Amino acid sequence: MNEELKKELKEFLIKELSLEDVTVDDIKNDERLFNEGLGLDSIDALELGVAIQKKYGIKLKGKSDKEIKSYFSSIDSLAEFISRNLESNS
Repeated sequence: MNEELKKELKEFLIKELSLEDVTVDDIKNDERLFNEGLGLDSIDALELGVAIQKKYGIKLKGKSDKEIKSYFSSIDSLAEFISRNLESNS
């Protein structure tokens, strides 16, 4: 998968959510972003969702809330979701 997109997402996450004392190297691609992983919460999810929609022009839609949440489970899953949607929009 696109390592450049993953790095961009990490930088985007740090900037958009004002994560102090967190670097790109601190965020592992397969690490959970919420709760026990990076420790993001539901407000962070909302902010991140809006920011991703604006930056990439992607609508966050799924068959269920669980499916939408799965997009945000890790950098890997988020990069896969964005790549898939950017390709289908081309």
